[in-house]
Order: sequence, then C-alpha cells, then structure tokens
Amino acid sequence: MSLLKPFVLALPLVLGSLSALAESWPIPDWSSRGAPASPALAALEAYAFPPRDEAGRTGVRTDALLVVHDGEIVYERYAAPTHAATAHLTWSMAKSLLATTLGVAYGQGRFRLDQPVAEFYPPFAAHPQVKVGHLLNWASGLDWQEDYEYAPLKSSVVAMLYTRGRADMAAFTAQHPAAVAPGARFRYSSGDSNVLAAALRGMVGEAAYADYPWTALFDPLGIDSAVWERDGAGTFVGSSYAYMTARDLARVGLLMQRDGRWGEQQLLPKAWVAFNRTPFANYLPVAGKPHEPVPGGHWWLNAAVAGAAKPWPDAPVESFAALGHWGQGLYVLPREKLVIVRYADDRDGSFQHNQLLKLVQAAFAGEVQP
Repeated sequence: MSLLKPFVLALPLVLGSLSALAESWPIPDWSSRGAPASPALAALEAYAFPPRDEAGRTGVRTDALLVVHDGEIVYERYAAPTHAATAHLTWSMAKSLLATTLGVAYGQGRFRLDQPVAEFYPPFAAHPQVKVGHLLNWASGLDWQEDYEYAPLKSSVVAMLYTRGRADMAAFTAQHPAAVAPGARFRYSSGDSNVLAAALRGMVGEAAYADYPWTALFDPLGIDSAVWERDGAGTFVGSSYAYMTARDLARVGLLMQRDGRWGEQQLLPKAWVAFNRTPFANYLPVAGKPHEPVPGGHWWLNAAVAGAAKPWPDAPVESFAALGHWGQGLYVLPREKLVIVRYADDRDGSFQHNQLLKLVQAAFAGEVQP
C-alpha cells in the first residue's frame, strides 16, 4: 500500500502532462493545416478582402486574417503592405493585452480586485472609492468622453493621447471629476485603462515594471514581436499603443481559449479568466444599439444580459473578444476551439463582427464539429 500511494498521487500529474502533449501548441511555432477551397471559404474572403478603395478609404479593409482551430493555423492571409512579420497596431485590443498581463500579476498575489487603485497609484487619491475591479469593468464613475476623430473638441481620449494628457496619461485621467459612484454604471474609458497601466507599476515595483509584460506574458507565450509604447511618464499606454504580429496575437487568444493554460503551465488563474468573461453586473444594453458587445473584465462578451439578445446572434453565446478602433479584433470561440485575429483599417463602420464570425464558422464547419 505504501508503494501504491505515491503512484496514485502522481497519476493526475502524469495524465495532465500526456493531455498537454496531445494538444497542439505553437511551441516553438505554429503548425498549419490548410482548409480546402469551398464556396463558404470564398464567401469569407469576398467579405474580408474586397477590392480596396484607396482613394476614399471606405468599406471593409482587412490587413490580416488568421484563423486557428485547436492550436493549428487553418487559414492565413494578408493584404499589402501588411505581412506575416508586421507588428500591427492593436489600438484598443491593447486593453485586453493589459488585462491579460494583469492576470499574471493577480496570480502572483500582487493585488486584489477589491483594493483601492490609490494603493498602487497614489495620484488617484482623489478617488479613494475606486477599486481595481471598477477600472477593469470601465466603471470608475469618472466624467469621461470617449469620442474620437469625429468629435475631437470634447474628447477626453483625444486630449489624453495627443494634447494635454500625453505627458502623463494616468495623471490626466485622475484629474477628471467623478460623475457617478464607482461601479454604478459602465462608461467606456481609455483613461481607466491607462490608470490600470500606471497601477501595475505599483503592483510589481519600478525595477520589474519596464519588462513586466514580457517577463510575465510575452516571453512565456513565445511572443517576440511585441512593442508597447509609453507616455512621457514612462507608463505603458495600456489603452491603445501595443503592436504585435497576427501570429503572436493569436497566442494570447489560444491562452484564453484554454482557460489561461499554456502547455503544462497555468499562466493565468482560471478565476481570472472567469472574471474576464463575466458581464459587468450593472451593465445595461444601449437602446438602439443591439449589436454592441457586453463589457467583461477588459474583454468584450457575446452575452445576453438584461433581457436583450446576444450582440452577435450567429456566434456562440460564450464567444468573447478583444476589440480595437477601425476593425481590429481577436475573437475567441472556446467550444469551437477557434481563435480569429483580424487586423484592419475600416473607416466607414460597415464592418460587422457578427458577419465575420458567421462566415468563419461556415468556412471551417468541418474543423469545429466535435
């Protein structure tokens, strides 16, 4: 019995190792299996890669489309000048990259969701009731205007990124007054994200901060193309300015598709991934905008909340995504074992997340069937 007990205790570890080895991982690089030509694949390409209108820069303009099924690339296409080695601007997908980096810090016990942000970022002392979890739900309660190039004069984010706030984006955000109590409502805010990026410095320490996204996340995933800009105060612009190849961004998607596990390592706690995928409790769908995704923990969800239908009707309800300006998207469909990366330069709002996801599922239906 004494000889059998150690074997029994070790058996789950052995089985877990065999399971991880049986899966396909991009270690060190992705394996590929091309999908055969089909009418469904042609329809996907016709939608994603229509003839470009270079003069007007209107319509759907895809720079890169990458589809991964169960850890293997099944489709990959680029439009010049973007190519496989291009570290593309992610825009607001950087917010989800920041959340994933924070997930590693969370697993290391460096913070709790219910801790005041000011404990890690003292300039936020004017908002003592704002917790880390509030920022991750874009629910700080600050009076913030997330308008872009069409309303620049009133835009908090334009001022933060390009004028008054660019020297210290978190401090600029901290100067905004409160509009409602923290956690009372969702208001999308790139400022919230940049305060989180500043708080990360307090969580991990000055010495570790400079390389932390790499040592904590990018290096373990084998990502070697990542560039992350900083503001004048040396804080990562967590809202907007991370760059990465499509293949490397797909590694983050695979990590999330497999509940934070990378090979045999649980890089992100499962509880953290569950938080990312939980709808913000006080979120109410926007009237007249039925296809707006639902905010989770700095990721976007296809959840049906408050009696509304799911935002992407042709995608599974558990689908979630990192999304960015002008059509950037990292989509994760866990049950279908799909990860989709789209880099783009859409300018007229004609691109539809649901349409892309519908066409991808149709094109690779043979891949995703159990």
